[in-house]
Amino acid sequence: MYTIYFFFLVRGMYKNKYFKGRDDLMSIIQNIIEKAKSDKKKIVLPEGAEPRTLKAAEIVLKEGIADLVLLGNEDEIRNAAKDLDISKAEIIDPVKSEMFDRYANDFYELRKSKGITLEKARETIKDNIYFGCMMVKEGYADGLVSGAIHATADLLRPAFQIIKTAPGAKIVSSFFIMEVPNCEYGENGVFLFADCAVNPSPNAEELASIAVQSANTAKNLLGFEPKVAMLSFSTKGSASHELVDKVRKATEIAKDLMPDVAIDGELQLDAAIVKEVAELKAPGSKVAGCANVLIFPDLQAGNIGYKLVQRLAKANAIGPITQGMGAPVNDLSRGCSYKDIVDVIATTAVQAQ
Repeated sequence: MYTIYFFFLVRGMYKNKYFKGRDDLMSIIQNIIEKAKSDKKKIVLPEGAEPRTLKAAEIVLKEGIADLVLLGNEDEIRNAAKDLDISKAEIIDPVKSEMFDRYANDFYELRKSKGITLEKARETIKDNIYFGCMMVKEGYADGLVSGAIHATADLLRPAFQIIKTAPGAKIVSSFFIMEVPNCEYGENGVFLFADCAVNPSPNAEELASIAVQSANTAKNLLGFEPKVAMLSFSTKGSASHELVDKVRKATEIAKDLMPDVAIDGELQLDAAIVKEVAELKAPGSKVAGCANVLIFPDLQAGNIGYKLVQRLAKANAIGPITQGMGAPVNDLSRGCSYKDIVDVIATTAVQAQ
């Protein structure tokens, strides 16, 4: 019975022009999208008049992936979307919204200890991203996606000020879901890479926190048992350096925090994912040779690593997705396609569940 259902599900998705020709999406992102549909959430898009965002919005609404709020001037949004069907979207102009005064006052209360005045708070809340973060903070929306035309700092600054970190979270980090075609490594070619977008040089405690967050994400979002590799240019003492020491310490901390999860380090990349290399360099490790969660030692390594895999292995890279925030707020690359935006909206919706 399940096989018959899956056949018709897949066939139906191939009829959808969004999935047509996207064989790489017939696994992880398909599962995420179906999960998003099963418990639909409301996602706010501050870049309401941006063309790729509007194209993504049309698909998200048509497929029932999420309910959407588009922020901005209504005439500008409708003109930009004149050839698209966004009739199911809610369009809100922050300045004209009945929520504006309340959000401005609440933002003032949040930030008055930092010296902000009510006048400055009202001016700040005119910004779509600040207004959108207040919508999430106050429960009007479940998550937010932005970044097609804004820098990461433009998104994270209001998110940190308004939504803040999740209870117990020591750091906010980011991850990419990497789906590598025809790949024998990882979880049938699927990996979680972290941190690739937020923390330039995490210390050992922060790196351990990133590992813990990523292991939980692998379980809760991707549905697989995490095998977490703490990456370095050294494997089990093959090199001596303060950078290696940091990874070793982070590994110890992460293991103490999650004793029931397979975490190991320090490991070179080949020892982490290639069984034959692991047997030589890290015999007896429960992670080496089969890692599916890769924790990079710093942002330079993470950013370079995911882009190498994306470009050279033609991997589908979904992200960056934030973790550790009080509610899902996710960034986009300014070079993103409308399909990338659909993927991130779907992922944000599942995080909100």
